[in-house]
Amino acid sequence: MKWTEHKIVANGVPRWLQIAEILREAIEDGSFAVGQSIPTEAEINKAFDVSRTTTRAAMQKLVQDGLISRRAGLGSIVVDQKVDQPLHQIRSFSEDMESRGMTASYEVLSCGLTTATPEATHGLGLASGDRPFHIERLLKGNDRLIGYSQSFVRPDIFNSVAPPDADFLSQGSLYDWIATELGIKINGGVEFIEAGLADAFLAKTLDVKEGDPVLVAHRTAQSEAGLPIEFAVITYRADRYRFRVEL
Repeated sequence: MKWTEHKIVANGVPRWLQIAEILREAIEDGSFAVGQSIPTEAEINKAFDVSRTTTRAAMQKLVQDGLISRRAGLGSIVVDQKVDQPLHQIRSFSEDMESRGMTASYEVLSCGLTTATPEATHGLGLASGDRPFHIERLLKGNDRLIGYSQSFVRPDIFNSVAPPDADFLSQGSLYDWIATELGIKINGGVEFIEAGLADAFLAKTLDVKEGDPVLVAHRTAQSEAGLPIEFAVITYRADRYRFRVEL
């Protein structure tokens, strides 16, 4: 159904919100593609026989929800959808995608035992000479590149169990593997988030321009007993990912 075929009804829902939901549906079903302009205020006013104030409230709702961007001289443009991550919990990337009806996938760039960075050594409480299991991956949601992750897993939890190989890590959740194979459930931790700019390496890795904004998360994930299990630095494309605080 075209957006113009919808009708405003008297059901207690404000007219501006009904219009916002009609346009949201049109954006989500692809009627308005990323980068395309949505109808002007005048066109919406005419289609639904509403005031400019009503239409502006509907457009503002779409801006607040991250669906459109209002640009001088260009109108209201559909923007690439961002993935939200709540800040009150630590979840694996696959859980994050699944909760949004998306499919997570990975491209493994490298994995194996390595010398820890000073930050990883501190985050995991490692002794000098400890060699954590290091994973370097690209993170994708519905095949869209979202981020780049470097993860360090403390070596003493493996005992006689071999770490996951690249084949598993290209399609499976590290946290699920740790829970299933080692009996350790990730249950909290600490995460620091900061804004950054893509350097030459990140620009090439994330397919953005050098100097483009990125979001950088430094995470220490812990077991139920409070033992630091994983230290990760995850860099997200700022145009495709955002964090959400629930108060």
